[in-house]
Amino acid sequence: MAYWLFKSEPSTWSWDQQVAKGDAGEEWDGVRNYQARNHMRAMKLGDLGLFYHSQKEKAAVGVVQVCAEAHPDSTTDDDRWDCVDIKAVHPLPHPVTLQMCKDDPRLADMVLVKSSRLSVQPVTADEWAVIMELAKMPQ
Repeated sequence: MAYWLFKSEPSTWSWDQQVAKGDAGEEWDGVRNYQARNHMRAMKLGDLGLFYHSQKEKAAVGVVQVCAEAHPDSTTDDDRWDCVDIKAVHPLPHPVTLQMCKDDPRLADMVLVKSSRLSVQPVTADEWAVIMELAKMPQ
């Protein structure tokens, strides 16, 4: 299994809206960055991701799961753009902020810390474990 991070401005698409979609999930559409698109093309069913609120909050607030692998993005007729579908799994007991990630030396190489503008990014298994620890996720 691989781990990912999905960034969204809460005013555009929030954790609560993601949760409301239930098990059917929702297309992670509108991504127009080749690197982010390529990350989605690499995703497999069951991969987990962090749902990250950007803008003011700048925090991972929940865990999502890939429920449909890469397919054409329905928001465009341009066949260069694909997306995946994700569904909410559970909220994080405590949001993990960007500052918390920057302050933890174990996350110094995390893409979020080094290149926080990328909207879809990989998370290593070790980074995932640290984030779950910071979120006080029960084992």
